[in-house]
Amino acid sequence: MLRTLSLLALTALSLGAQSPATTGTIVIAHGGDSTWNAGVRAIAAQAQTGGPVEVSFLMGPGAATTRFQDAVAKLDAKGVSRIVIVPMLVSSHSGHYEQIRYLAGQDVRLDETMEHHLHMAGIERTASRTPLVLTPALDNAHEMARVLADRALALVQGQGDVPANRGLMIVGHGPNSAEDYAAWMGNLRPVADSVKAWTGFRDVRLELVRDDAPVAVRAEGVTRTRELIEMQRLITGRDAIVVPVLVSKGLVSRDKLPRDIAGTPSVYAGEPLLPHSAMARWVERRVREATTTAVTSR
Repeated sequence: MLRTLSLLALTALSLGAQSPATTGTIVIAHGGDSTWNAGVRAIAAQAQTGGPVEVSFLMGPGAATTRFQDAVAKLDAKGVSRIVIVPMLVSSHSGHYEQIRYLAGQDVRLDETMEHHLHMAGIERTASRTPLVLTPALDNAHEMARVLADRALALVQGQGDVPANRGLMIVGHGPNSAEDYAAWMGNLRPVADSVKAWTGFRDVRLELVRDDAPVAVRAEGVTRTRELIEMQRLITGRDAIVVPVLVSKGLVSRDKLPRDIAGTPSVYAGEPLLPHSAMARWVERRVREATTTAVTSR
């Protein structure tokens, strides 16, 4: 009897050792130059999801070598029972999120531009033997608020000042359409409220420059941003702290936003959301929530 139990225990241990992690994850992002992409890769490597993690980019030099269908194939080969797709995007209300919905097999009709972007990188839908579960983007994530709070505090402390004396301006990329703009702002306003509560800045404002929108629309977003910074100067008597709500460091954070706010009474360092450990925690939470939903919906 003892010999039989011992054999059963050894068999169970052996099977457990051979069993792969049940959930694979694809962290998928817009993509940019090597510096931009490095931030995404670093966070994906930090995320403790309980299973293998692949990275995929929609655009840029890394897109053709990290194609979505190849990431799926790699996870399929590892025998995972589900694949959770985590979009490393600020908002679920964007053309790039629609691209990811399309790749995940949802009933989406892409516009010509979004379809062309995928085609140019050789990215396409794939038939996976494993269920694909798509999560929301960052949207109103508390982890994003934590990163923005830390960026703002580091900047104001670097000025030898305290938040109670300053205004904080949070500036994002933003979408093109008025409807999507309203959805972005609806998600980001509670994020800004959390940042204010955690940091104690005297005044916290939020605006989107709508970087890909028609010239006149973008110009109005920039004008509005500049006006809010000027208003914060009037309120506090000090230069405003400006923090971008952008995923990684690239053209917008390094070049465009500095030009947009040049000449305003502001202090800007351009540090984006990545890299910050809270973003790895966000990936883990998205996977955990998706896995729980998949289990409870059976």
